Amino acid sequence: MSAEFEVTITDKDMFRFNIYHAYHGFQGVIATVAGIWILVTAGLTFGKVEALYTVFYILLGIFFLAYVPGNLYLHSKRQISASEVLKNALRYRIDDAGVHVSQGEQTADLEWKQIYKMVSNKNQLLIYSSRVNAYIIPKAAVQEQYQIIVGLAVNHLEGFRLKLNPFSI
Repeated sequence: MSAEFEVTITDKDMFRFNIYHAYHGFQGVIATVAGIWILVTAGLTFGKVEALYTVFYILLGIFFLAYVPGNLYLHSKRQISASEVLKNALRYRIDDAGVHVSQGEQTADLEWKQIYKMVSNKNQLLIYSSRVNAYIIPKAAVQEQYQIIVGLAVNHLEGFRLKLNPFSI
């Protein structure tokens, strides 16, 4: 049993990965909590402090909430435009041996025991080779082969390494 497909990563795909990664980590959580806290402070102090302070709190809260996604959006665009590898299609084959990726004459193999974790969300399948590095596979690229990939992952990876939605395509 194997799945073969081709993927060309877009800046939108990279942005989705970066957003997922940021908001499942410390930076995104702290920025969100700080932004909400500052906006709540603006609401609680409204009318009790000078209007300039309230406006400042609101602007600062919006900055905290908008900074992470805005910065990641720009970073994703730069990442895709600066990388020759990411501009071209990657050919994937996922089978009982692991994940095989090729592009032209270049190839890379990632055995199942080397996979840090596999995560799926609404739009992507992420195959992590470390805590921060992952192969980004848009679900649109795998379509009906998604179930095959999930089956292979379940057979070869420990449960704690899987965060997959088995019914999502």
